[in-house]
Amino acid sequence: MRNILAMILAGGVGKRLSILSMLRAKPAVPFGGIYRIIDFTLSNAMNSGLTHVAVLPQYKPLSLIEHIGIGLPWDFNGRTRSINILPPSTGKKSSDWYQGTADAIRQNLDYIRNFDPEIVLILSGDHIYHMDYMEMINYHRARGADVTIGMIRVPIEAANQFGIAALDEDGRILDWEEKPSQPKSDMASMGIYVFSTPFLIEQLETLTGNDFGHDLIPIFVQRHRAYGYPFEGYWRDVGTLQTYWESNMEIYGEEMGIDLRDWNVATNFEEEGRIGDRPPMCVTSTGSVVDSFLSHGCVIEGLVEHSVLSPGVHVDKGAVVRNSVVFHDTHIGADSQLNFCIIDKNVRIGRNCRLGKPDAGSGHLCVVGKWAVIPDGARLGKYTKVYPLTDLARYGRTVVPDFEEVGEPPI
Repeated sequence: MRNILAMILAGGVGKRLSILSMLRAKPAVPFGGIYRIIDFTLSNAMNSGLTHVAVLPQYKPLSLIEHIGIGLPWDFNGRTRSINILPPSTGKKSSDWYQGTADAIRQNLDYIRNFDPEIVLILSGDHIYHMDYMEMINYHRARGADVTIGMIRVPIEAANQFGIAALDEDGRILDWEEKPSQPKSDMASMGIYVFSTPFLIEQLETLTGNDFGHDLIPIFVQRHRAYGYPFEGYWRDVGTLQTYWESNMEIYGEEMGIDLRDWNVATNFEEEGRIGDRPPMCVTSTGSVVDSFLSHGCVIEGLVEHSVLSPGVHVDKGAVVRNSVVFHDTHIGADSQLNFCIIDKNVRIGRNCRLGKPDAGSGHLCVVGKWAVIPDGARLGKYTKVYPLTDLARYGRTVVPDFEEVGEPPI
């Protein structure tokens, strides 16, 4: 399907994900045990029958680039299929970096011209959802649109976080507001755009704005044929720790919103610094698992309840993990308890520790960064943060009260 080029914007810093995105790009953050956030966009493209994808990284791109590789897990490799990484053409000035969504595409107009597609599909690499992009593209073609924007209804109290549109009966956008303080509609932008290629090139060469939602979409609505495509499936912006945790919790249980098997989500199982396959998950005679999602290589000697564990997590005897998301190869010592936590990769949690609180809820998560060390007997309250590479013992800390942080951001 060479007449369609999909371009995935994957350069965001992801500041609202706090320490989870300090050492990696937001789209490369692990999700759902064995996946990365970007896997959902890549898999949607694969399942929609698209054959050519470009990924535009920027912030700490190494883990993202290694994860995508040559695109084999998503079948983007071969004579008629491709995936290309298009980093910014950086020079000595900060202005050489991508300055926004529109600027990222503008800096790659030569790539688009050389590819010469009929349609450019612009996607965001940091959302969790399942979508057939061809249905949106056909919607765009049927209406003779210049640009079509994926739209979804959101709670009106959350509408001020998105671009908001008012649509007529045929889907044409009548009014557009970017993150309005007093939203007039609950139809929110999903960060998905379908452009007719000549229109996209002409507008990016003519207009100077750097961001689609803030700068260019209002102009398109006033002067051109801009349409909204109403989407009714599952879609989550996992841009905050709370929404990230909540979405992870929706991959298991009877009323789960995410059906990984039905969605046919693919991923790259090769991991940094690891050679060979992991063994199957093991729950010992002292272990117990309740309403959780566990990955291969996990060893459970304690209790895991309402949690999501990535590959290689070890829960020692007597330890309890509840309402938590735990990344790869983290070790949780005997008799320790975790409640409402997000624990990054390769964290070492000692014996008889208490992280988070049973009444904390998703709005007051305890978060521990990659390669951190939590010594025996430590107590971490709700809404606490331990920065990556931090050994609490070196700070002389075994108690971190509610709402406090320990450590320093990595360079």
